[in-house]
Amino acid sequence: MRLFPAKWAKTLLKYGPRWLLGILVTAFGVAYTAGVVEIDAVRRLDSLLAGERMKLEPPVLDPRIVIVDIDGKALTEVGRFPWSRNIQARLVTQLTRHYQVSAIGFDISFPEPDTSSGYGVLEQLSNGELKDVPALKQRLATLKPAMDYDGLFAGALKGQPVVLGFNMSADQVKGQLPAPIITEQDLNGRELLAYSAPGYEANIGVLQSAAAGAGSFSVVTDLDGIVRTAGLIQQVGDNYYPALSLATAGVYLKALAIKPFLSQTVDQLSQNQLSSGGFDSVTILLPGKRQRVIPVGEAMTTVVQFRGQGGPRGGAFRYVSAADVLAGRVPEALLKGAIVLVGTTAPGLVDLRATPVNPEYPGVEIHANIIKSILDMRFKSRPDWAGAIEGIVILLVGLALSLALAALSPLRSILLGALVLGAAVGVNYYAYSELNLIFNLAMPLIVIFAVFVLNVAWGYFFEVRKGQALVSRFGEYVAPELVAEMADDPEKYNMDGESRELTVLFVDVRGFTTISEGLTPKQLREYINLYLTAMSEDIRDSHRGTLDKYIGDAVMAFWGAPVAFADHASRAVATSLLMQASAHRLNDDFVARGWPPLKIGIGLNSGLMHVGDMGSKIRRAYTVMGDAVNLGSRLEGITKVYGVGIAVGEATRAAAPEFAYRELDLVRVKGKNEPVAIFEPIVLEKDLDAATRDELERWHAALAAVRLQQWDQAMQIIVELMAIFPERSLYSLYTERITYYRAHPPGVDWDGVTTFETK
Repeated sequence: MRLFPAKWAKTLLKYGPRWLLGILVTAFGVAYTAGVVEIDAVRRLDSLLAGERMKLEPPVLDPRIVIVDIDGKALTEVGRFPWSRNIQARLVTQLTRHYQVSAIGFDISFPEPDTSSGYGVLEQLSNGELKDVPALKQRLATLKPAMDYDGLFAGALKGQPVVLGFNMSADQVKGQLPAPIITEQDLNGRELLAYSAPGYEANIGVLQSAAAGAGSFSVVTDLDGIVRTAGLIQQVGDNYYPALSLATAGVYLKALAIKPFLSQTVDQLSQNQLSSGGFDSVTILLPGKRQRVIPVGEAMTTVVQFRGQGGPRGGAFRYVSAADVLAGRVPEALLKGAIVLVGTTAPGLVDLRATPVNPEYPGVEIHANIIKSILDMRFKSRPDWAGAIEGIVILLVGLALSLALAALSPLRSILLGALVLGAAVGVNYYAYSELNLIFNLAMPLIVIFAVFVLNVAWGYFFEVRKGQALVSRFGEYVAPELVAEMADDPEKYNMDGESRELTVLFVDVRGFTTISEGLTPKQLREYINLYLTAMSEDIRDSHRGTLDKYIGDAVMAFWGAPVAFADHASRAVATSLLMQASAHRLNDDFVARGWPPLKIGIGLNSGLMHVGDMGSKIRRAYTVMGDAVNLGSRLEGITKVYGVGIAVGEATRAAAPEFAYRELDLVRVKGKNEPVAIFEPIVLEKDLDAATRDELERWHAALAAVRLQQWDQAMQIIVELMAIFPERSLYSLYTERITYYRAHPPGVDWDGVTTFETK
C-alpha cells in the first residue's frame, strides 16, 4: 500500500514540472480560441498559413469561364484605354452574336457620357455659328446614329446577357444604379450587415437601362491590405446590391431573383444561423434543379477560393486578348456558351490586387473564382462551431503531448512530435479541400511546437551539460573541435574507418636537437609550447583542419575529414603558407629573447587515404593512414634537401590550382617506385608580382634544360638567378648537380628523376 503512493510521488517529482509547463501552454491555446486573449501575430500567421493552404490546390482550367483581357496587345492594336463606346459595342456584339457567349460581366464602369465622336461639337456649331447652313443640320441628323457611341453601346447591350460593373464610393454619386435586390424598407426592421458606402460611381442611365443587370466590383481588403473575402451583397445608402460575380452568375443561370432569405423561412436552406438573428444565406431562385443556395459569413461575405497564381499563365482560367476577340481570331469553340468577364491585366490600368497567393493578382480573376464557386456550389466556409472544435483539439493534443513527451526517449519524442504535427496539418487540409471547412491552424501548431520544445529543453538540460563535460574531457585526447561536431550531429560524423580523398600535412622544426641543447628545460618547454600553439591555431582555427597528433616537435594534420571539404587541398596549402608566416613572426620573437632561431619544414600531399578511429584497446585516435600519408611525411623531410619551407606533391598542386608554384624536382622516395613531381607553393596566383613571375619562368626554363641535359643553358640561367637571389639554396643545389652530371653524364635514357634511398 505504501509503494503505490511513493511511486506516484516519485513520478510526479520527475515529470511534474514538465507536465505543468505543458498544461499552461495548452490552457493558453484554449483561451486564445475562446477569445479570452487576442494575439495579432497569431492572426497574421493564420492568414499566412491560409494562403499557403490555397497554393497546395493545383489549378484546373475551367472552360466555362473566360477572361477577355484588355492587355498590352489590345492597347497596341486598338488604342489607349479607355476605349470609345463604339469599340465596346463591337466587343459586345462579337461576343454575343458571333461567339454566342452565355453571359458577360464588365469589370469596368462607364460613369460618364462618351463624347469622343465629336458629334456634340458639330451640334453646337449647327446651332450657333453655322446655324444658317441648313445642309449641316440635315447631314448631322443622318450621322447621329453612327456618332452616338453611347447609343451604339446601349443598342449592343439591349436584350443581351450583359452585366455592367460599378464601384462603391465614399465621396461621390455618379451614374445610375440598377434596381436594388432588397431595401431597408424590405427588411422591416431586421438587420442585414454588409459592406457599405454612402456613394457610388455607376454607369450612365442609357447603358444601365439597356443592360441585363449590374454588380459591384468593389473589393474590400483586410487590415494588412490583402484580399481574402468578398462581399456578395453590398450596401449603398439604404439599398443592397449584388456583387459583380453574383449578378453575372445570376444572368448565366437565368435566375428569377437574387434575394437574401432568413434560413428559418426557406425550407430548402440550411438551418445554420447567425447570432444576430439576421440573414445567414443568399439564394438564387431558378426554375427546377438549378437553384443555388450560397452560404455567407459575416457581413454577407464569402471566402475567395483563389485557384492558381492568377493571370494568363495562372492555369485556372483561360485568357484571350480583347484585340483577338474584336478581330475574330479566337476559335469559336473557346467562347461559345461561356461566361465572359471583361477586365484588364495591362500595366498601368491598376487592377492588380494583393492576395494570399500572389501580391499582384488580377482583380477580374477574383470575380471569376467566386463565379466558379457558385456554379460548383463549393464554398470554403468557417462554421460557427469552428472555434469550439479548435479548442477541444488543442486541449486533447496539448495534454496528451505533455504527458507522453515527458516520459519518452529522445527519438520517440521526435517521432511523436512529428507525427502529431503532420496529423494536425493533414486533417486541417483534408477539412479544407474535401469538406470545404476552414479551421485555423496557427494556434494548434504553436501549442504542439511549444510543448515539444519546452519538454526537450527541460529534459535535456542536464544531459547537455554532461555532454559538454564529455567534450571537454575527450578533447584532451583527440581534437576538441572534432568531438564537438560529433556531439552536435553524431549521425553525420562517425569514426568508422573509410577511404576518402584528403590532404595531409606534416610540419617539423629544423635542428631541434641543437635547439634543445641550447635552452634550459623551462625555456625549451615555453619554446615548444609557443611553437605548437601557433601551428595548431593556424591549422584548426584558420582553415578548419583536423589536428591529428604531436610527434615530439612535429605536428600532423589533415583536411577533408571528419567534415568533408571539396577544397581540402586549397585549405591545406593556404594553411602551410600561414604557418610559415607564423614561424617567421615567432622567430623574430625568439631571437629577441636570445633563443635559437626557429625554422620549420612542411610537407603536403593529397590522395586517397584511410581515415577513422584506429589504435589499440588501450589508446585509440582518429587518424589517417596510407601511401599518400607516407608521401606527405617524406615530402616534409625533403624540404631540407631543396632548402625550401614547403613541399607539396603533384596531386596537391593539381587540386589547388589557384596558387603559384615553383617546381622543385621529379623524385622517387624510399618505398615507392613511381616518381612524383614536387613543388613549392609561393603565393596565390592573383597576388603574384611581376618580378617573382619572371623568376619562376626563368627557373622552369632552367629545369627543363636540365631534363634535356642542356647543361650549359641550364647553368647560365641558374647562375644569373643566383646573382639576384643568392639566398636560394635550391639554385646552389642544382649548380652542384649540373657540375656532377657534366663529369658523369646520366646517359640518353635518363628520366630526370632523383631517387632518395633514405626517409
